[in-house]
Amino acid sequence: MYEKFDPQARLFVPVSCNQSDQLGNVLNYVAGSDLIRSELGAHGEKILGSGSEYIQSNISRYISNPRYYFQVNDDYVKNKLKVVLFPFLHKGHWMRTVEPAGGKFSFKPPIHDINAPDLYIPMMAFGTYVLLAGFFLGINGKFSPESLGVQFSTGLLCWLLQVLLLEATLHSLGGGEVPLLDMVAYAGYTFVGAALIVAVRLIFVDYLFCVATLWESFCMGVLLVKTMKRILISEVQSFEKSSTKRNYVLLFMAAAQIPLLFWLGSVGVETH
Repeated sequence: MYEKFDPQARLFVPVSCNQSDQLGNVLNYVAGSDLIRSELGAHGEKILGSGSEYIQSNISRYISNPRYYFQVNDDYVKNKLKVVLFPFLHKGHWMRTVEPAGGKFSFKPPIHDINAPDLYIPMMAFGTYVLLAGFFLGINGKFSPESLGVQFSTGLLCWLLQVLLLEATLHSLGGGEVPLLDMVAYAGYTFVGAALIVAVRLIFVDYLFCVATLWESFCMGVLLVKTMKRILISEVQSFEKSSTKRNYVLLFMAAAQIPLLFWLGSVGVETH
């Protein structure tokens, strides 16, 4: 009555022409997607590679190598402090010394060039300034962790303002690209004078405060004017044609040292 079912029998499913065309389209789409992905990957690697090279070149251009600024010795520190405190007594030129390196020319490190900027003296001077200010507050019964923190923050703010002042001076005179750490180093020399001013207040109370501040402002102004002229002439090879504008800008930069050093010498310290 019932037909026997043969499990060995094969089942054939007819495939139409439309289904075979769809299968071919799918295979072509997959192959095309792989090709697109490979092309996009190659272009992405190229873009990322060029982007990383651009970032590295700009970082090296503006920041330079931090280890360069700490290549100092005792002789350099002693002679550099003389230049910072008495720049008008500096004998010889203000140009930095270059040396061949890898087919190019680079500036010699501070240990071999008295005119090279360094970060050792600015950082030591900044620390000395904060410690002397804290000691002054202590002997006057006004020391507290908060007051020392305010002194530290004020010093950093003045350092930043000095960097911005130097950058604005260079750009207003047509200056080019100068490593950022160079500007930080030049601005940090201000704390050599600031530490000396606080030391004068410790020894002579406030009798010589104004004299010491004006003297250090004059010395710092001379140092920065000489430095900015050297950078504009020899390092970026760009100089403002109008001598009147150049003189006014440099004079303003030098005069700005007076309120800056008065602020560093008197902030957090009350006069009697």
